[in-house]
Amino acid sequence: MLQEKHGDLDAEKRKKLITRLLEDLSRSNPDLYYQPTSQIALQIKQQVDEGTNLNNEDRALLSPLTLRDIEVLLSLH
Repeated sequence: MLQEKHGDLDAEKRKKLITRLLEDLSRSNPDLYYQPTSQIALQIKQQVDEGTNLNNEDRALLSPLTLRDIEVLLSLH
């Protein structure tokens, strides 16, 4: 039960981090809204891989996500 709550907390943190990275991308690229989700997910994945705007803990939380995982999280936004 405790592990389940920990997983839920991690999932919530991931959603917030993805949202923050999306907002950062939106500020630097106003046309982001018109790009396909796959392109946006790729840009976010590149940020995660490079560690851009992420501390070590945040990067460790997001680095296991695949491109498809990020696309799904974006679609829930």
